[in-house]
Amino acid sequence: MSMLLDYEIWLRLIVFIAVLLALLGAEVYWPRRGRERTRGQRWGSNFGIVVIDTLLLRIAFPVAAIGTALWAESTGFGLLNILNVPLWLSVVASLLLLDFAIWAQHLMFHRVPWLWRMHRLHHADVDMDVTTALRFHPLEILLSMLIKIGVVVLFGAPAVAVLLFEVILNATAMFNHSNIRLRDKADKWLRRFVVTPDMHRVHHSWHVHETDSNFGFNLPWWDRLFGTYRAQPEDGHDNMTIGINQFRQADDNKLHRLLLQPFVGPTHSKPTQRRGHARESSDT
Repeated sequence: MSMLLDYEIWLRLIVFIAVLLALLGAEVYWPRRGRERTRGQRWGSNFGIVVIDTLLLRIAFPVAAIGTALWAESTGFGLLNILNVPLWLSVVASLLLLDFAIWAQHLMFHRVPWLWRMHRLHHADVDMDVTTALRFHPLEILLSMLIKIGVVVLFGAPAVAVLLFEVILNATAMFNHSNIRLRDKADKWLRRFVVTPDMHRVHHSWHVHETDSNFGFNLPWWDRLFGTYRAQPEDGHDNMTIGINQFRQADDNKLHRLLLQPFVGPTHSKPTQRRGHARESSDT
């Protein structure tokens, strides 16, 4: 276990690059949708956000969630440590607890107006591909890490579980944001266990009743359990509109505009579009 944690950065990097390259290739050969913009018009800003997020996290949280988990293990802090739960059971429980926490956090970022202002950068991408999974405002990334650290401390999640969760979550998020076509039978079977691209694409619709569904990034069970699951977009995957009406111009995708986005627009910036109002939004 200690050796695994010693090579944490390299493990993350290797898995990230391998999954990214595999999905980029799959998007070329088996695309699900056509593009509104070219890759060049989006990728520079999307990858720029990733670099800023990564540097900021390393500066603000040099030990991050895994370092916190190591501290909890060494001090016996947290519910799982207090109850002296066996390691294998702690790992399984922690993976489920962390995934539920991310699901609940995502729901909260849609429900609370000032949190939505940070999160809407992710939704403002007018196309979806693997790079959309990496596109989060630095403020959201910092707050998300604080929440994750809080969950790790509260439950005393083992460091190996935290590392596994973060690697798995990163890979599955890239998978379900990717623009790849799966056979209907494969999609139906896979979404029993993991969020698929067709399932998560519904969440990026500009219909608010679809945006406010399918909050999972990894496991699909929480949406089914809490009634936020929506199987398909009402306009169909080929014809649905992705993004937010307020931020559809090419200039809106420039890096500096993305960083300023939480501070632009009305205070209550959550879209209020409802079924039957297909091209309206209070973000306009």
